[in-house]
Amino acid sequence: MLDLDQKILFFINGSQSLFLDNLAYVLTSGITWIPLYLALLYLVIKNNETMKQILLIIGFALVCVLLSEFVTDFIIKPIVGRLRPTIDPSIKYLVHTVDNLRGSQYSFFSAHAANTCCIAVFFSLLIRNSIFTAAMLIWSILNCWTRVYLGLHYPSDIFCGFLYGAIVGLCIYVIFLKLYFKFSPKFNYISSQYTSTGYCLTDVEAVLIVLAFTFIYAIVRSLIIFV
Repeated sequence: MLDLDQKILFFINGSQSLFLDNLAYVLTSGITWIPLYLALLYLVIKNNETMKQILLIIGFALVCVLLSEFVTDFIIKPIVGRLRPTIDPSIKYLVHTVDNLRGSQYSFFSAHAANTCCIAVFFSLLIRNSIFTAAMLIWSILNCWTRVYLGLHYPSDIFCGFLYGAIVGLCIYVIFLKLYFKFSPKFNYISSQYTSTGYCLTDVEAVLIVLAFTFIYAIVRSLIIFV
C-alpha cells in the first residue's frame, strides 16, 4: 500500500507546465478563497431572519473548521509522525516543488482536505441544492489535488483527511440542526425560488458566481506569471 501510495504521488506530483505549477500554487492558498468565505457569510446573513440563527450557523461552521484543524494538526499528525514527501529524506529530492514550498513537518492526514471537505459538507447540508453541493465538492477536491500536485501530501493523506472532514461536517450539522429547531420552525419551503431549507436560489447562484470568478482569477493570475 505504501508503495502504491508513493507511485500515485509521483504520477500526480508536478509537471512540465509552469502554468499548472502556478495554478496549483495559487489555488492552494487560503487567501485565494477569501471571497468564497465572504460570499457564504453573505448567504447566511441574507437568508436568516434572526441574529440567533445567523450566529448559530456561523458558530457551528467555525466549530467545523476548528475541530478539523485541531485534531489534524495537534493530535493525528504528531501521533502518526509521517513526514511530508517534500521533507522525507528518502524521496524529497525526487519530489517536484513549486517556489520551494515544502510545508510543515508532518503530512498525515491533510488539514486542507479535512477543512475544505467539512466546509463543503456542512454548507451543502445547510443549503440543500444539488448544483451548490456539486460545486462545493469540486472546490474541495480541487484543493486536495493541489496538495498532491505540490508534493505536500501522499494520496492516502488526502483520502483520510477528506473522509474525516466529511464525518466532521455531517456530525456538526446534525448537532446544529437539533439546536436550531429548538427556537426556529422546521424547514417547509416548497418553492421554485428557494431551496428546501429556505435559501433564495438567486443568493445561492451569487455564491456560485463568486466561486467561478475566483477560479477564473486564479487561471488569469497563473497565466500572467507564466507569460
